[in-house]
Amino acid sequence: MKRVTLRAGYHPLMLELPEYHWPNLRNLALGLYERTMIFITRVGTIILSLMIVLWFLASFPGAPPGATGPAIQYSFAGMLGHALQTIFAPLGFNWQICVALVPGLAAREVAVGALGTVYALSGSADHLDQALRPMLAASWSLPTALSLLAWYVFAPQCLSTLATVRRETNSWRYPLIMAGYLFAMAYAASFATFQIASAFAVGA
Repeated sequence: MKRVTLRAGYHPLMLELPEYHWPNLRNLALGLYERTMIFITRVGTIILSLMIVLWFLASFPGAPPGATGPAIQYSFAGMLGHALQTIFAPLGFNWQICVALVPGLAAREVAVGALGTVYALSGSADHLDQALRPMLAASWSLPTALSLLAWYVFAPQCLSTLATVRRETNSWRYPLIMAGYLFAMAYAASFATFQIASAFAVGA
């Protein structure tokens, strides 16, 4: 990276590591408690806020008169999902997954809630009584599930990290480079995973 992208004047970050000691159980418990509360208050608030926004986008505008499909297909979220499906179809992603990828940029945890919201609004009354797991098992193939896992290994899932890089480097160049190659690696890994898994599934 320093020979290809970094300009002169940038130096690698060097840290002096402290001496290693056995952890104090009381301090460890207090640290875990504090981190848990921080996660619940910060990330939980983000998840709740994004789910409210997603619910609004998935509910408006309503289905036109004479519509045969679920109302979410005619909403803003449904339009966005169907538009993105043309890009992510080679990865085995349906339009519901494409909708969940957008709020999932904030954090991986948000994608789970987004999938629950999208599938709840796109399912029929009979499906609403079922849990998310059997609904996904019925609508996803194994190659699709493996492809989605490969996507989340590489894709940037925390916009605050990119914002921090922007602030520390005082430039949009490096966060854009970071996002670009992470998305490229995620797409390539997910595509390869889906195609290989599909080939083995057909062979089986």
